[in-house]
Amino acid sequence: MHPALVATAIALPVALVVGVIVAAVLATRAPEQGPVALGAVPSPQAESPDCAALIDALPAEFDSFTRAELVDPAPPAAAAWQSPDVAEPVVLRCGLERPAEFDQASRLDVIDGVQWFQVTGDAQGIDASTWYAVDRPVYVGVTVPTGTGPTPLQAITAAVTQSLPAGPIDPNPVN
Repeated sequence: MHPALVATAIALPVALVVGVIVAAVLATRAPEQGPVALGAVPSPQAESPDCAALIDALPAEFDSFTRAELVDPAPPAAAAWQSPDVAEPVVLRCGLERPAEFDQASRLDVIDGVQWFQVTGDAQGIDASTWYAVDRPVYVGVTVPTGTGPTPLQAITAAVTQSLPAGPIDPNPVN
């Protein structure tokens, strides 16, 4: 056999194996994360000094999440964080309207002195929950993908505590 033919017979299978390994590595890598697009929601107090103070106090990162760039036009007083380990971002919005579901019979969770009201996305088929800080001068909503754990809410609670004074809650009456 000709030496060039032998070299080719050896090189082709080796190149094929290397190509398969490279393709497998590229396929399992976390996808490149780009800017996050957020739609508009009613946020009558988004332009308030309270929301500006909160946005300035938010962490750049927590756990495996890093602050994401928002697609223009970005809604005011909003932020998002992405993680290579979680498909959906954590999203914060400040200056929201009082949640319709928040009434005098609502269960509240207290995290580091902040009273949070949770609305799950189960009924809408959404794999996330939105937590509302209900004892501050403005309503703050944090949407957290299911299974993310407590770290996002804890990190954001620290910023809420630092930038917004506690106040009385104002729930809807029970119907």
